[in-house]
Amino acid sequence: MTRSLTNLWGRFLFRDRGVLPALNLLIAAIVLSFIIIAAAFAGVPWVFIISGNLLLLAVSLLDLLFSPGKKDVGIRRIMAEELERGKDYSVKLEIDNHSPYDCQFTITDGLPQSFKRPFPLRGTAEGRKKTAIIYETRAPVRGDYEINKLYIRYKSRLGLWEKQLSSDIQCQVKVIPDLTDVKEYLENAQRFLMYEGEKIRRRRSGSGEFAKVRNYVVGDDPRTINWRQTAKLQEVMANEYEPEHGKYITVLIDCGRMMGAELKKGNRLERSLEAGLTVAAAALQKGDYVSVIAFGKDVKTYVPPAKGMGHLQTILQAVYSLEAEAAEPNYGEVLNYLQTVQKKRSLLLLFSDVRTFLHEESALHYIKRLRQRHLFLMLGIEDERLKQHADASPADVQAAMVRSMAQHQLLIKQREKVKWEKQGLHMMEAREERLASAAVSNYIDIMNRGLL
Repeated sequence: MTRSLTNLWGRFLFRDRGVLPALNLLIAAIVLSFIIIAAAFAGVPWVFIISGNLLLLAVSLLDLLFSPGKKDVGIRRIMAEELERGKDYSVKLEIDNHSPYDCQFTITDGLPQSFKRPFPLRGTAEGRKKTAIIYETRAPVRGDYEINKLYIRYKSRLGLWEKQLSSDIQCQVKVIPDLTDVKEYLENAQRFLMYEGEKIRRRRSGSGEFAKVRNYVVGDDPRTINWRQTAKLQEVMANEYEPEHGKYITVLIDCGRMMGAELKKGNRLERSLEAGLTVAAAALQKGDYVSVIAFGKDVKTYVPPAKGMGHLQTILQAVYSLEAEAAEPNYGEVLNYLQTVQKKRSLLLLFSDVRTFLHEESALHYIKRLRQRHLFLMLGIEDERLKQHADASPADVQAAMVRSMAQHQLLIKQREKVKWEKQGLHMMEAREERLASAAVSNYIDIMNRGLL
């Protein structure tokens, strides 16, 4: 296909600029053709036949003349610059018709193919007025996207012709991780953890930093009674303590091959990012320092430790575009890198695949060195399918073999976990929907017990 034919074909495929015959004109032409054929058999003079064709042509040209010109139609796109993965967002399109003529339009926006695309959109733009049309879209894949083109077709008053044009509207969009868990925790931490069967426990009485003096309630340790305030206010008052602030939390996120495994909602990396951001928000809210390291074959991203809720946005901008690699993670390199950048004692939260890590013997040497200074906790997503096979009731010989192999794999994993835990690396697995709450619960428990 030559370049000119390609450009012409592109005009018919809802691109660029052009004027096209509409369905009404084709129907009118077909009807006129049948009339002409019937008139020819009836012996009607050719003057009347030619006059009919000229009349149709004149009407269509007048209809085209009394339609908005291409310079009379303007369009603008209004949408958020940041979209959370998997959530619906509204996009507003404003059509400004400067001409005095009404028109019926059809719009196709140039969204990426991975986005939800409810096109074409149809409506009517009144003359000398602005018309707004709203549609919803959803982005299932994180990353940076550039949206440029927006295509519109509009019909004339009688609908005999269609004009089409494209507007180059530059729009940069970031698709970030789903922050539902982060928002739920910040709104009500206790309810977020109670929903998952956990609760925030009070610190051991008399230890930690003094927080405030409050009324004594049933269940409080009598040793926390503040006798000076009790005598002054004539009611029993108690001291409340909270974990010390200013601790260092390091979130390690694995971007290796197994983290790309698909789950019910997203993949392992998506869930790990959401859980890592949630525990980072919890630590920053408590006044702790948080740093993040993302790694695959090598270290991909490092966010130095800082505190304050503003640091959460810094972390989000650094990790929102991370993708799972096709290679295995290099645990040895990231642990060696960690020793060079994190000199102070910290809680190391590693989000990775437990099965992959258990077979990484090269990391054992670094773990032994790190445990002398840092507290290590590994969090992974349990294999629900393997667990279902292990718990299933065998109906035949093949099902019994599958169950036996699944149980054997679970035993191997449990034996390896015990070996690693003896070296100072604690591991735990949670269901994908509970990973965030499990991470926050373990963080709070460690802080409340004063292990850091």
